[in-house]
Amino acid sequence: MNDLSLTILPEVAGDAQAIERLHERTFGPGRFVLSAYRIREHVDHVLELSFTARIGTLLVGSVRQLPICVGDTPALLLGPLTVEPPFRGRGVGRLLLERALKDAKALGHRLVLLVGDEPYYSRVGFKPVPKGRVTMPGPVDYARILVLELVEGAFEGVSGPVGPDWSKTPT
Repeated sequence: MNDLSLTILPEVAGDAQAIERLHERTFGPGRFVLSAYRIREHVDHVLELSFTARIGTLLVGSVRQLPICVGDTPALLLGPLTVEPPFRGRGVGRLLLERALKDAKALGHRLVLLVGDEPYYSRVGFKPVPKGRVTMPGPVDYARILVLELVEGAFEGVSGPVGPDWSKTPT
């Protein structure tokens, strides 16, 4: 991280407002119509699998993961991952991704999906979902749906609609 002292920490409830402001700045109002946001309307992200990046007390990045199902198969949806523009290209996003995926695997999760740029996410092992294997609500570029098996073979035979893991929603 060069000369910057970066800390990656699990997100806490008190981070929500600062993270929402970061999302406003980096993604704008159009983010609410995207498929991933449609799923996020129904289920909260998992705090212990969502992380912040800070330099001192300054929040410079965030990644969240939420429980989903692909058909009947439990998985995680990674995102949004965002870094303040002045801090991009310095490895902040990569460190957030690595921590989120390492902790997800340690907690027994087997699959992670996301909607994003393959050249960026393939560096940590994400691959395109084969055409026709999954469907998502709302507008989505199916070429941008990527999957990472945290356990080898975990995506074999998995298909169907992507939606919230209703067993994880508050009652």
